[in-house]
Amino acid sequence: MDAIVARLIPNDELGPGAREAGVTDFLDRQLGGAWGSGDHFYRHGPFQAGTPEQGYQLALTPAQAFRAGLAAVDEVSAKQHGGKSFAQLQPREQDALLTALEKGEIDLGALPGKVFFQMLLDGTMEGFFGDPIHGGNRNMAGWKLVGFPGVYASYSNDIERHGVAYIRPPMSIAMARASGHGSMHGAGHASPHGASPAKAAPAPKGGRP
Repeated sequence: MDAIVARLIPNDELGPGAREAGVTDFLDRQLGGAWGSGDHFYRHGPFQAGTPEQGYQLALTPAQAFRAGLAAVDEVSAKQHGGKSFAQLQPREQDALLTALEKGEIDLGALPGKVFFQMLLDGTMEGFFGDPIHGGNRNMAGWKLVGFPGVYASYSNDIERHGVAYIRPPMSIAMARASGHGSMHGAGHASPHGASPAKAAPAPKGGRP
């Protein structure tokens, strides 16, 4: 999983990638909890191929899908690359395999390749851009990349500040709780950080292609 997320959001000149941001830890927590076991899924048959609008339609729980999918990806890698697992491949080889998976060109048995690729991509993005309290976005790497300020309780002091760059260090849920300023129920109160004057600073780093 580390090797996969490292290719989906790589570490580069823009900052840490998904592996460095702890996305695998995020996924491990999610798959070990209620979502992973499909606690909120309707899991009675018949199971049929659904339309895109109907979303996930498989009999597998997310945890089962990840276990089966990762094992199948390693099997495909071993067949195509002389016994090497996905993590042992060169980056360009990993990218080629993931691209084939995205296009539905790899047979994973009961788990459609395109569905599994989308689960991998969605989970990686959620872990990279979600609040660090859930295990990913370590050091708020994803938020810093796109200039997202996090969970400040109020932005009322900034509403009338037109034409001024919005520069604040990001704040996570855990940081807000520790400081006593981040309750999302406090929307009617000015944030203690909101009145600080804007300062000259470079624009946030751009997003990845």
